[in-house]
Amino acid sequence: MSAKPLFQSRFEALKCCVVVPTYNNGKTLASVITGLKTYTQNIIVVNDGSTDSTSEILTTISDIIVFNKSTNQGKGTALKKGFQLAEAEAYEYAITIDSDGQHYADDLDIFLSELENRKAGDREILLVGDRNMGQHGIPGKSSTGNKFSNFWYLVVTGNQLHDTQSGFRLYPIKVINKIPLYTRKFEYEIEVIVKAVWRKVDVRNIPIKVLYQEGDERVSHFRPFNDIVRIVLLYMWFVLVSFLYIHPRNKYQDFKEKGFKKFWNEDVLKSQEPAHKKAAAIAMGVFVGISPFWGLHTLLVFVLAAIFKLNKVIAFLFSNISIPPLIPVIIYASYQVGSVLMGNGYKWELSLTDFDSSTKVFEGLWQYILGSMALALFISISLWIVFYFLFSMTNQKQVIKP
Repeated sequence: MSAKPLFQSRFEALKCCVVVPTYNNGKTLASVITGLKTYTQNIIVVNDGSTDSTSEILTTISDIIVFNKSTNQGKGTALKKGFQLAEAEAYEYAITIDSDGQHYADDLDIFLSELENRKAGDREILLVGDRNMGQHGIPGKSSTGNKFSNFWYLVVTGNQLHDTQSGFRLYPIKVINKIPLYTRKFEYEIEVIVKAVWRKVDVRNIPIKVLYQEGDERVSHFRPFNDIVRIVLLYMWFVLVSFLYIHPRNKYQDFKEKGFKKFWNEDVLKSQEPAHKKAAAIAMGVFVGISPFWGLHTLLVFVLAAIFKLNKVIAFLFSNISIPPLIPVIIYASYQVGSVLMGNGYKWELSLTDFDSSTKVFEGLWQYILGSMALALFISISLWIVFYFLFSMTNQKQVIKP
């Protein structure tokens, strides 16, 4: 009688399984599954149309669920099928692991421990293994690509991960299966974490070990040009969606739920950020709101907040200085400031005759752009000074208060 897998009771209690997508990894697949079976028998393997010895290997392994796809359709479609099979088997969580041998099966313990530590009422979680891409032995191209993905993931979600591309993950199956996911290959793993964050899932990294083998044992199907192009296009789409809809919607909902007074006290005054950074978030928001980049204000404020690591909520709130009642005032004031800077002085009254030729139109447009940037810079600097002293005094009161 064979011994019970080491973590089997934990997998059963958590209604968790392991999903292994595989494509032409015949050299490492058997050892990966053997390692997994040391810890659990809740294993689902999706063979994504392999043309090597994968199918034959899988026929020799018992007590696992195997689904063979007739053609190769990509890692994303394999994962999606695996999650569907897992839900059909009444599992609530699935840990995914690559079949190329780079992951260690004993790290399953870390994922299970995080699940066991969840409390009733906690947000649903999605865990991504952090491979510590800066360590010795990690290919340079992998580290560079991961940094690129990490930055844009932060921009479109406001959530920070150190590793967005690891395939060793834990997914909440019922949540994931309800999310519309359209990508089919490696970019699926980016699409799913971005859309999970947008649905208030707690997406975070946990540290794992990783082995990058030398020689021909490890087979990677990541194609640098094609897959990177798809990832870039996906992020371009996410930038548009997040800045024009997701971020404004979420911030508005947060503000609406709390009300201005509670929002101001909890999210601004009592924020743990230093006074100069809170003041900088306000100044930057106002600068963007006054700037002449109409239609791009939301995009700019979130990108700049991510780059300079400023409070996105505060920056977004104050960028809305350009609300409809103030727009005519901002445009008029910008035009007049531009007039002064160009040596024309103030001209309080405007008429259509001031723009009766293309030359005058372009001169007026340049005058407005110049004045808008100058006005935005002056007001933002002034507000930074005011709010810096305000926040400094508030922070001092909080320190003194017993």
